[in-house]
Order: sequence, then C-alpha cells, then structure tokens
Amino acid sequence: MKILVTGGAGFIGSHVVDAYLALGHAVVVVDNLSTGSHKNLPKDAKFYQSDITSNDLEEIFRAEKPDIVNHLAAQIDVRKSVEDPVADANINIIGSLNLLTMCQKYRVKKIIFSSSGGAIYGEQQSYPANETQPTEPQSPYGITKLTIEKYLQFYFWTYQIPFVALRYANVYGPRQNALGEAGVIAIFTSKLLKGEIPIVNGDGKQTRDYVFVGDVVHCNVQAIQPNSQGIYNVGTGIETDVVALARELISLTGDRHATLAMTGPKFGPAKLGETRRSCLTSGALQKLPPLPLTEGLKKTVDWFKDNPPA
Repeated sequence: MKILVTGGAGFIGSHVVDAYLALGHAVVVVDNLSTGSHKNLPKDAKFYQSDITSNDLEEIFRAEKPDIVNHLAAQIDVRKSVEDPVADANINIIGSLNLLTMCQKYRVKKIIFSSSGGAIYGEQQSYPANETQPTEPQSPYGITKLTIEKYLQFYFWTYQIPFVALRYANVYGPRQNALGEAGVIAIFTSKLLKGEIPIVNGDGKQTRDYVFVGDVVHCNVQAIQPNSQGIYNVGTGIETDVVALARELISLTGDRHATLAMTGPKFGPAKLGETRRSCLTSGALQKLPPLPLTEGLKKTVDWFKDNPPA
C-alpha cells in the first residue's frame, strides 16, 4: 500500500515511517520541518516539504493518490495552545480539515489520527481511563484533538472513510525534540547531560502515563489492518509523578549528578492548562505488554548520549 504520513519527519512520525517501510509499504512524508528534521527521514520515503494548511496539499494528493493517510502533524505544545488558541486551532483544526477534505476527494481508504488521551480526558473520573471515560479537555490543544475525532466520525458516517484515532499517553523515546516545551523526558535528559538542573513545574506531584515510542509505533502498524476501526488508547496504566521521573533520569545520566540525586530538581511555577493526574489503559491495539519505564528511559538516555542536541 501507499501510506501518506503527515509529520513524518518528527519524533513519532519518523519511527512510524521506518516501520511502514520495513513492512514493504510505499511511504510519502509531508512535513513543514517546523519541529521535524531531515535527519529523521529515511532515503526510501518520498518527501514533500509542505504544510497541512497549504494549498499545495491537493497537488500532493493528486500526484501520489495514497491508500492510507496517517495524520501526525500538529501543534503539540499545550502551553502554546493556552497562550495562542487561534494559532493552535489554525493548525490543528483548519489544517486537519484541509487534510480530511483531500482524503475524501481522493478516495483514501483509511485515516489514522494521532490524538491525545491525557489532553482529551482532562481531570479523569477514574484511573486509569479507558476509552469510555468522559472527555473534558482543559486546554485548547485537547479541544482541537477531540474536535478532529468528531470530524473523523462525520467523514466515516457521511463518506464511509474508516478511521482509527489513537489516544496517546505521554510518548517518549529516541528522536524526541528536547528544544521545545513538550516532552519532559527529552527536556530533562538534555539538561542533565549538559550538567544543568531540570526545573519541575509546580510541586512535581502531578502524574503522567509515560509510553515508549516503540509501543506507539506498534499500534500505528496495527491500525492499518482492515479490522481496526474506531478510538483506542495507547498507554501503560501506570502513573509516575514528575519528581520520581526526574530522580530516575538523574540516576541514569551519570555519577556527576550525585549531589543532585540527594537534593533533587529545582521547582518553578505551575503551568496553565495542565492536568493534575493522567493515566490511560492499554488499548485493544496494544498486542504486546508496554515496555517498562525503566527500560525505556535507559534506551532514551543512551540515544541522547549518542545524539546530543545542537
């Protein structure tokens, strides 16, 4: 099959592209490189440097005629969405609708969408949350993700385009961008390897469900199967607070942090729009047990040691 991947030069997208190519699929990547990187792109993927909000998108669809579209391109920073909801909506809603219109026009057989469990569920009623948990997003970012899920249902009901929406927990792993505001594991690891002290927002007792990128890729592979349809969590069912996470990373990044291991990280003000606790069940597409956090953190730290950010 031919699979078009938006955001395919980014952290999660590039791993998904690698997996699809390994299975023998033809892959087309659309990425504006605002956060993605050329170095993440394998030579076997056809690449268009373009934006999902651009009119160029129709030319790409006309030329490539993909069978499946995997939509990962997005503005992913919750804090930026709070600061500028209009810019967030322009990318995550208007850009996504531009893409969905092309999917309908050029008869795409399935759409796979990277959604967000943590941002969509908001302050959960139960832990871990399954897919029937009420959706109460507390940030514009979460609102946009839920909005596109609703549009996917519309395109399925109206145009019979099957879809899979993957509600991710907090994804981490090799290739994650350490220079932005999203991705606490990448940010902390980068700081620690440079000898800096990570700053925890708030009291550090807020919890997240950290899922390794390899487990996310597995679900994106399962999503292309004909019997996969609907909304699925991608999580581990385990909560970890930010202070515990920081201490584990301090331990993994070397002996020079012996003093820091005793004193712990620094603390800063809490951020608007962030939930207190977040934890998801493993969804039905997770056919393998999630990688334990300690193993995933070691893989991530080892990668950052070999690939320090510029």
